[in-house]
Amino acid sequence: MSSLKIEPKVLLEGPDYANNREWFCPRAAVLPDGRAMMILLRATLDGSDVFLSNHEIRSTDGGRSWSAPRELTELGRRYREDGSARAPNDLVPEYHRATGKVLFCGHVANYSDPEAKVPIESNRFPCPTCYCVWDPDTDVWQPWKKLGPLDGEHFYWCHGGPAQRVELPGGDVLLPVYAMSREDVGENFWKACFFTTVLRCSFDGEELRVVEQGNEISVPDVRGLCEPSLVKFGGWYLLTLRNDVRGYVAESSDGLHYKNLKPWTFDDGGELGSYNTQQHWASVGGKLYLVYTRRGANNDHVFRHRAPVFLAEVDPERLVVLRDSERVIMPDFGGAFGNGGVTHVSEHEAWVTDAEASCGDSEDVMNIELTRRRGANNRVYLVRLTTGD
Repeated sequence: MSSLKIEPKVLLEGPDYANNREWFCPRAAVLPDGRAMMILLRATLDGSDVFLSNHEIRSTDGGRSWSAPRELTELGRRYREDGSARAPNDLVPEYHRATGKVLFCGHVANYSDPEAKVPIESNRFPCPTCYCVWDPDTDVWQPWKKLGPLDGEHFYWCHGGPAQRVELPGGDVLLPVYAMSREDVGENFWKACFFTTVLRCSFDGEELRVVEQGNEISVPDVRGLCEPSLVKFGGWYLLTLRNDVRGYVAESSDGLHYKNLKPWTFDDGGELGSYNTQQHWASVGGKLYLVYTRRGANNDHVFRHRAPVFLAEVDPERLVVLRDSERVIMPDFGGAFGNGGVTHVSEHEAWVTDAEASCGDSEDVMNIELTRRRGANNRVYLVRLTTGD
């Protein structure tokens, strides 16, 4: 990895303790003219997946400097007559070359109260994949919409974030999603398993529509296969997938039908140790890299071992991680990473984005004072990966 330059930068930091807020899920999109935008969630410090509002920051100089955060009221919550709330979250922005628009894909979370403080984890309401569109030339946002057509019973919970996706020649989009049926969600989705599938969608700059579905893959370990990310490399489509016990990888020749599902390992046969969180792809300078967190890094104090963040080269033929190439790209201050993304800027540049979450530690998850004492400060990182090769 000697030819790869790794340049970390902190864009924002510091939780809002007075109002019980912190930054979460930073993900960026870059336009051909060098403009960039990043979407971030505002989340509560003392809850799990309690997401309050979407914000953005913008850059006009290729990500070297950024504006102050602005709340995206266009992506705000919507309310039902019973007072419950629907909120778009986990959104992933990506510049769509065929239309010149920025397409965001994520999912709708349900909360039992108007202030979105209590997540609903039963099948009381569906959780569909949602999307929205931003026109960077007119600065107009379209209201967020539900993705379709899909079988609403089978895809009762269907999440399109935090997936990396692939734009095909002609503009169609391969979007990985993870889903559960209404019956499987039941009274508590934690007891069931998600399946992952890839949807081929048409996109005309306004409407995203499902036109084809690939095969469904899962494992029996709790919660199945979820939070997939997709890359095309060397003529193959590759999925990396989250599971509560271990991360997985699978391959496809057509982008829709996946085979050879296996746990992630190092090239020496040892298990990678990434579990119960996301992994993402970075393709830079003709090489393929994996971004991940894992056990075994003197990090037993960290919630789900979600710090530090590692980058390592992948052997695309064997689908293993090259142990000797592993590098730390975001440090361990006790906070938890694992809810970020990767933005491909060009053949020779990619950005990795993530934020330190105030998760206490592995024994006392909600005691955020523990992360404060270790030095975590809700830093929002942008790590620039470049190569001149």
